[in-house]
Parts: sequence; C-alpha cells; structure tokens
Amino acid sequence: MIKHYILNLNPTAKYEWERYILRDPLTAKRPDIAKLIAEAVAADTGSYLVSVKIEVTVLEEAGVPSVEQLSLPFPEVNINSSRREAA
Repeated sequence: MIKHYILNLNPTAKYEWERYILRDPLTAKRPDIAKLIAEAVAADTGSYLVSVKIEVTVLEEAGVPSVEQLSLPFPEVNINSSRREAA
C-alpha cells in the first residue's frame, strides 16, 4: 500500500503538535495510521502482531518564499497632487 502525504515541518511553532504535520494532499485531513494498518490487515476482529515499514521518499519540496519575494512594490502617490486634481 502506497500513500502520499504532505509533511509540514515548523521547528519554531508555538505548540509541539504544530511542529510536524502530516496531511492528505487532497483533503488536508491528518491520516489515521492505525486505521490504515487495520485496512491492510483486512480482518473484522482480533489482535495481530504486525510489522510496519515506513519508507519515506521526498517527491517535491515546496520552498517557503523569502521576505524579498513577499514584498510588493507600491507606486508612490503624492497626496497633494491628488487633492488638486479632485478640486
């Protein structure tokens, strides 16, 4: 079973649970790992000793834009000339 998720890492987050967030790329819901394992076992009841192998492959890294990329240039407006035109 191969599943794809988006992992958000924020070591400076205010709360511990916000530092590592795993989400479904389509629904943005957090996966229920125990439910996924139960679906793989495909049984209705019982107790099972299972081996779970997690293999992580980074498919794409979404970079965080820097401050320079986020700043937008605003045109300079002369307030005095705008008032003269309106009058």
